[in-house]
Amino acid sequence: MTMAQHSIPQYSMASAPQFVGREFGASDWVAIDQKRIDAFATCTGDRQWIHVDVDRARRESPFGGPIAHGYLTLSLVAAMVMELGIIPPDAATGLNYGLDKVRFIAPVKAGARVRARAHLVAVEPQRGGRVLLKLACTLEIDDEAKPALVAELLCLLIGKSDGKAC
Repeated sequence: MTMAQHSIPQYSMASAPQFVGREFGASDWVAIDQKRIDAFATCTGDRQWIHVDVDRARRESPFGGPIAHGYLTLSLVAAMVMELGIIPPDAATGLNYGLDKVRFIAPVKAGARVRARAHLVAVEPQRGGRVLLKLACTLEIDDEAKPALVAELLCLLIGKSDGKAC
């Protein structure tokens, strides 16, 4: 399944500072089923029972069943934010540049759906015509009052005319 990327009128690398404070919206919902949790556990080696042992998690977990890894939920945010159109049409790409803050607020139970909501917090011009975006992101859980996480993402935009590697 491919996500449709939204287009934001008049949004470009040059005009990005004018969008500071703006919410870019919410992504599509993504299901966090047990199959995805198990695949993440296999990929990372994090096979803690609270994530992968469904029977034990139902018996012993304070959440009534298995929950997604925090880093699994965090790993979904970049693609969801890209879906919102944060990479303008005049950028060749946007690179994950890091995170300033991450807080895991509420567990994501197996079978839940999540989506990202993002606000543009800051825009900093960089050498070579590049632009560093800081986004305040919230990963919402469908039908839950608290979000799964909040994070400040950094995205480095590289213009189409800048063919040099970082």
